[in-house]
Amino acid sequence: MKIALVHDYIKEYGGAERVLEELHRLFPEAPIYTSIYAPEYLGPHMWVFRQMRIKTSFLQWIPYKEKLISIFRLISPVAFLSFNLSKFDIIIVSQTGAYFPNLVRKGSAKLICYIHTPPRYLYGYMTAREVKNGFVKFLSAIVFHFLRMVDFKASENVDYFIANSQEVRSRIQKFYRKDAEIIYPPVDIPSQLLTAKSQKQSYYLAGGRLARAKGIDIIIEAFNRSGKKLKIFGKEFAGFDEELKSIAGKNIEFMGEVTDIERQELMANAKAYVFASFDEDFGITPVEAIAAGTPVIAYRSGGVRETVVDGKTGIFFDENTPEAINAAIEQFEKTKISLAACRKQAQKFSSEVFDKKIVELVRSKIK
Repeated sequence: MKIALVHDYIKEYGGAERVLEELHRLFPEAPIYTSIYAPEYLGPHMWVFRQMRIKTSFLQWIPYKEKLISIFRLISPVAFLSFNLSKFDIIIVSQTGAYFPNLVRKGSAKLICYIHTPPRYLYGYMTAREVKNGFVKFLSAIVFHFLRMVDFKASENVDYFIANSQEVRSRIQKFYRKDAEIIYPPVDIPSQLLTAKSQKQSYYLAGGRLARAKGIDIIIEAFNRSGKKLKIFGKEFAGFDEELKSIAGKNIEFMGEVTDIERQELMANAKAYVFASFDEDFGITPVEAIAAGTPVIAYRSGGVRETVVDGKTGIFFDENTPEAINAAIEQFEKTKISLAACRKQAQKFSSEVFDKKIVELVRSKIK
């Protein structure tokens, strides 16, 4: 059985790249086809991708390609159409919602798409970049109309959709008029907790990809008002980190991009993980937090509603405002949440569960 993996582009490391990494671990002989590959931007995860057979499109040879990610949306369909993968039996696409990787030429191969989300920028969801210029917005609306047509056409090339959450499954049904099986992304569940002390430390934690849609600025404003200690980890995205640092008080510390072990230690020692993402597709960091035995204080939106159990593994707030976050923190500090309950809930999203379901699905579709 010949298998190929396809991914939009490889430049940042987030939940989608974590899924790609796990897919490659399951199918180590499978080459990875992607539009561009920039390992120097992957930080501590660079070495993982150095071991993979990565095949890039013609976009790889364009100067300053790393700064042209948004513009490449317009020509990414041509990049993926240039890949002839008809020699493979199974093609597994990891669609992040950036480009249109399902357009690869598949021949008689079965194409399975693990979809993190349909492109957020095409369907009205908040994205990392904010466009304020009215003329640019007008032009974008025209371009996006045609890109939605391309996206729908690409969806017709898919034989089987896998959604990373019920939230994304509903988007697939709405925008592509197709059903999808749900397989949650893989989360590393530490066999031993890394809590350095018997009691949690005094800080709260936030982080991940520091993009506008993650609501980190709202969290910072909440902690500016409360004066409570907050640590933020993660890599900058679209220059948003500089804006975040400019509004943060002295009680807020930026940790930068961290390794997996460092992230687990930060989570294990935090009082709680604060999550304020808008319409989150799945939200892997809240699950990593509960896997480390740390409760989550989250905006009740998107996939996080499927992973956090209100009052048992965390606390929800219903308005994404600093006032609502601080009110939720006050409620959390009066609520007893057990480490065991957090760990038990996290087990539902383990790498072992993901691996088993993916392998079963691939085997069933090759018959």
